[in-house]
Amino acid sequence: MSSTLLELTRAAHEDVERFERLIVKDLQNEPASNKDRLAQSHRVRHMIDQITSTTHKLVDIYEDKDNARKDEIAALGGQTATGTNVFSAFYDRLKEIREYHRRHPSARVLDTTDELEQLLEEEPQIEFSGEEAYGRYLDLHELYNDYINSKFGKKIDYTAYLDVFSQPQHIPRKLKMTRQYKDYLSKMTEYLVYFLERTEPLQDLDRLFLKVTAEFEEQWADGKVNGWKDEAQENGHATDKNTSELDLEYYSTVDDLVKIGPERLKEALGALGLKTGGTVQQRAERLFLTKHTPLEKLDKKHFAKGVRRPEQNGAVTAQHQNDDLKQIALMEVKIEKLCEILSEKIERTKENVEKKQAQIYEEIDAEREDEEVPDIESDDEDQQIYNPLKLPMGWDGKPIPYWLYKLHGLGQEFKCEICGNYSYWGRRAYERHFKEFRHQYGMRRLGIPNTKNFNEITSIEEAQQLWERIKEKQGVNKWRPDLEEEYEDREGNIYNKKTYTDLQRQGLI
Repeated sequence: MSSTLLELTRAAHEDVERFERLIVKDLQNEPASNKDRLAQSHRVRHMIDQITSTTHKLVDIYEDKDNARKDEIAALGGQTATGTNVFSAFYDRLKEIREYHRRHPSARVLDTTDELEQLLEEEPQIEFSGEEAYGRYLDLHELYNDYINSKFGKKIDYTAYLDVFSQPQHIPRKLKMTRQYKDYLSKMTEYLVYFLERTEPLQDLDRLFLKVTAEFEEQWADGKVNGWKDEAQENGHATDKNTSELDLEYYSTVDDLVKIGPERLKEALGALGLKTGGTVQQRAERLFLTKHTPLEKLDKKHFAKGVRRPEQNGAVTAQHQNDDLKQIALMEVKIEKLCEILSEKIERTKENVEKKQAQIYEEIDAEREDEEVPDIESDDEDQQIYNPLKLPMGWDGKPIPYWLYKLHGLGQEFKCEICGNYSYWGRRAYERHFKEFRHQYGMRRLGIPNTKNFNEITSIEEAQQLWERIKEKQGVNKWRPDLEEEYEDREGNIYNKKTYTDLQRQGLI
């Protein structure tokens, strides 16, 4: 029954609406921790991907390239090759439905609501290294090792690297024109994108990179890309490509080239992409080869590592080199944008590294264990704490000593619900108020005797429950108010009701 195209369309729309409701329901719950936030974001991302996939299927159905949807609608309307017969189409569909239910008598409508609701309880498996600590910090140690062991890097510590890795525009351009630097940028871009996908799964990186690429193309055409402007601006002095390339027509032998010096030969070889090492004689011989032999015909052993040998002519070489430089510049722009998004985590990573440098191994190990189980809440531990005196909790989550509580009890606030939520400051005032008139009046209003059984009872509900238990144990008739009900005179003396009444009548109190 659900094989018809229109039924598939209806079911797809229903799935989209269900996923949308689930997303709203999930986002209404405020995550309690960083791990819960990551799990919620990944669940929402998964449901968004499901909506996108289903929507693409709906678009294909509505485009109707094979006219299947159009034919099905026409068949429902009774349109045939001989004409239109609505009743015939209706009874044919009715016959088909009856035949389906005759073959499947136990068929029932499947409710997928419960199955989809289980998506809200799933915890996606997100992989983080120990250094990343569930996405709190970046782990750039591998990139750091590549940086300090490269020609474009410097021998700096890890903390200093966290300050400079997001600023590739400060590296001189001549050090960027190598395969090693390109691989380093590619690896860094891959890591930052992967880290952002794990920590911010709702971030639309495709749209972000499209915008960055469009802006980069405009700036590249105008020569305004940061770190790739006119080389005279970058190095602080004017340089001309022709000053590096020598006109070999003025040199007839290798000995003539030797006379110009090793540094001049090195610059000329570097401008052509050839190897610049060796003795002065070897450099001169290598450069003299280019006088009668085109670059594209030279053996590849003469070219520097990471430099392409020209295949056709110099124009093709320049075009390939320009494309490589443009690709490197684009990766630098993307890295800067990703670091801008992750600026808060980068700062947090630097603070964490500096803090670990001042810690011993035991402290670092204990902190790592806490980070591995950051969201475990143990209600059982709170219930197991024995605190019959209701002492306040100390910094370690345990009740403070009783002598310390008595010593500093004056700053403690005690409230009594029987006294109308009146506050008593200090343990001494709290203990004395049970014999004062305010508390006695509150007990009398509840119809409960103010005996020593009700000391430390400040809740109306607890007092009533205790009074009911006393009555059940002793019996209602055993209560003798004349002898058991207590009164207090102005001097603080305690009497039972009978004695107090007699003394009051005699005028003694």
